[in-house]
Amino acid sequence: MPETGAPPPDAAQETRTRLIAILLMCAGVIGFATCDATAKWLNRSLDPLMTTWFRYASNVALVSLVLNPVTRPRLYHANRFGLQVIRSALLLTCTVTNFFALQYLQLTETMTIQFAMPLLVALLAGPMLGEWAGPRRLAAIGVGFVGVLVVTRPGTGALHPAAFLTVISTVLYAFYAIVTRMLAAHDTTATTLAYSGLVGVILMTPVLPFVWSNPPSALHWLMLGAVGGFAAFGHWLLIMAHARAPAPVLSPFIYTQLVWMAALGYFVFGDVPDAWTLAGGSIVIASGLYLLIWERGARKRAAAG
Repeated sequence: MPETGAPPPDAAQETRTRLIAILLMCAGVIGFATCDATAKWLNRSLDPLMTTWFRYASNVALVSLVLNPVTRPRLYHANRFGLQVIRSALLLTCTVTNFFALQYLQLTETMTIQFAMPLLVALLAGPMLGEWAGPRRLAAIGVGFVGVLVVTRPGTGALHPAAFLTVISTVLYAFYAIVTRMLAAHDTTATTLAYSGLVGVILMTPVLPFVWSNPPSALHWLMLGAVGGFAAFGHWLLIMAHARAPAPVLSPFIYTQLVWMAALGYFVFGDVPDAWTLAGGSIVIASGLYLLIWERGARKRAAAG
């Protein structure tokens, strides 16, 4: 007999499963933070386009160990082939613009701007998916964009112009997220994941000879191989997390990535976020969390009646 007041066995198991999912989510964003830090380190001596090619090539090599036409017949059979290519091209462009921006910006600066992505998705979901934002969502989106303006301070010259590459990357990533949601109704997650890396390698390979330079050390070779591995590791953990808990439970924990970005920026590059970045980041995160909480409540209210 369970002790009086103890949660039922099913509820206790669900709580443990969700806790594991949250831990997987937090570990996954460490992979993404480490990928960006590795790219920033490599881009000090190598062309960002070369780093981009290795990021996709190593990712494809690792993912292919699990997902390939042998283990998954018809893996590359896409019901919406054109949309798969568009999605993958959007992701590639996001990576390229982000890697170029990382040459000049602190990790926390790029991450804070990128945190506006869920706000953009909420805004774009209206015209693209028919999911129109109400007054509260629009207010949260507006406040979040104010936070981005606090970080970038356009017109003041306070932040390197490369910040606008991060803004472009964030906008493109929002479109990428929307297209991903559109594809979910037509193709499997495995097919979409396989195309993500493959299209990047195909598009970047013709560029590689024009940007190639010999890595200056064995450590550079190791990091070139690892940059895609960190991203693949992060995606793998996120997939396992979402298999154990719904997205509304996990989404707030994506903001823990800023902690790891700040730590890596300080210990690897000696960067310390300024007050503007911290203030703007707080505004963006607060608006994002408000949006998540409001939408979770809206789902509950819709389910109740």
